[in-house]
Amino acid sequence: MEPAAPLEPAAPLEPAAPIDDFGIAVAEVVRTIPPGRVMTYGDVAAALGSKASRAVGKVMAHEGADLPWWRVVRSGGLPPVHHEARALEQYRVEGTPLTWRDTTWRLDMRRARWSPDTIGRDERDPNFPRDPF
Repeated sequence: MEPAAPLEPAAPLEPAAPIDDFGIAVAEVVRTIPPGRVMTYGDVAAALGSKASRAVGKVMAHEGADLPWWRVVRSGGLPPVHHEARALEQYRVEGTPLTWRDTTWRLDMRRARWSPDTIGRDERDPNFPRDPF
């Protein structure tokens, strides 16, 4: 039996794009959200051509203190977990549309949801993107 041929060294792996690039991109999108409007974690990811809503959440949890964090919300119209009272203060200051039922509230996503591709578009336009909920 002949000895096995020596293995060729593996080609070096190309480094992945630094995670900071995604964080920087998330921050850029979040900074564009106008006062009184919101985007979901999924909306922010989609604006970046991604489906990584959880990664957006992770960026916001670790790096969002210097951003308007209250403008990035859960898809059901609820603010970030454990920040409800602070977020409500910001929503009131900015005039963000809310819906109330007894003592509970949530964002009125039909009116508050914003997308970077709606800049300069008239919301009365019948082709204006509508909230699917």
